Amino acid sequence: MEFKKPRGTRDFLFEDMEERKYVENTIRTVVENYGFKEIKTPIFEDLELFTAKSGDGVKEEIYHFQDKGGRDLALRPELTASVSRLYDNNLQRAAKPLKMYYFGSCFRYERPQAGRYRQFWQFGIEVIGGTPIYNEAEIVAMANEALSRLNIQNYEFAIGHLGIIKGVLNHLNISSEQQTQIIASIDKEDYELLDNLLDDCNVSEDYKSIITSIINVNGTLEDLINLKPLVEDIEDSLKAVEDLEEILKTIEAFGFTDYTVKLSIARGLDYYTGLVFEIYVPDLGAEKQITGGGTYNLTSLFDSEEVESTGFAFGFDRIMEAFHRQNIQIPTSSIPKVLVIPVKKEFKLDAIRIAQDLRKENIITDIDLKGKKLKKNLSYANSHNINKVIMIGQQEVENNTVTIKDMDSGDQITIPQAEVIENILN
Repeated sequence: MEFKKPRGTRDFLFEDMEERKYVENTIRTVVENYGFKEIKTPIFEDLELFTAKSGDGVKEEIYHFQDKGGRDLALRPELTASVSRLYDNNLQRAAKPLKMYYFGSCFRYERPQAGRYRQFWQFGIEVIGGTPIYNEAEIVAMANEALSRLNIQNYEFAIGHLGIIKGVLNHLNISSEQQTQIIASIDKEDYELLDNLLDDCNVSEDYKSIITSIINVNGTLEDLINLKPLVEDIEDSLKAVEDLEEILKTIEAFGFTDYTVKLSIARGLDYYTGLVFEIYVPDLGAEKQITGGGTYNLTSLFDSEEVESTGFAFGFDRIMEAFHRQNIQIPTSSIPKVLVIPVKKEFKLDAIRIAQDLRKENIITDIDLKGKKLKKNLSYANSHNINKVIMIGQQEVENNTVTIKDMDSGDQITIPQAEVIENILN
């Protein structure tokens, strides 16, 4: 019987993993340079962790099951809820801000399509507590730096603030439930539905005009500042505009200026409270969004005190897709790769000893213990991007030397064994 991988999953081969590790490690380096530390959460959680905020309807979109003890569990569809649960369980009394990141697989139950799989990976960043405006600016600058280091081209960074539109809706005494519907219509860019919802709430034409002006902002910091006179009588909205202005000026202090102020970003989730942002790679077509995040409050799900968090998650698989669409090549490693070849089987133990000396110096070393012909070994070295081949035969053993072939130049030299490591590293 032939077994195939489950629908919506993938196998990753050697070259795939080399690319994925490069991308993962590049992002890790950036976020750790900003002082973030890694956490891990279980791959499954109590089902209620996800239904408490999203409702029972989310069951149709996720993998959930009962274990042998009758407990309702779910494979995590995302990691934000798990991080909030981890905070509630372990970190409420920890010094703030808490700067953490995570990388892991998530699961959704839906029809697989291009760029969307049933098992997928997220690289997420969260900062809990601290100074909100600074946290928000740092998070945005860090996301930009990660994509820049990866050499992703032509991405678009859009930044908004939900407090501006929510300030207007609160000013009009629109209920929380109706606000959720209105914000969802903005998120979907369904402006006909938005107009109908505003009519249902008896919103006047003047306030409709204000709302339209807000969600039409798609430009610069100056466009945001020009909103101030329009909302000067709406206290919460004016404060949100001023907060976003300060965030953007702080972002620019981090050295990032190539963003767009886009106030129609709504993220579609009602736990977002302030800054929101999204990053798009147009080369990916319909699945162009690779990142979304902002400031939110999920700790209200628990009995813990309310505390604001700012975070985002890279859609890791979409970053990899951008990598391939844009034909980005990972840098050639500066770490040498070596293949040790005992010319005859009686020299295998000598080959092993030399290979072990190289490995102690963190030199990537393979060894032929099968006894292949030299031609096949050289072909193997070429196909695996091995830099140098060390050959050990009768003469080398007798003279305590090795013969080294440079696979790039084709040059070949014989040197004392004591000089092998220096030769390989130089």
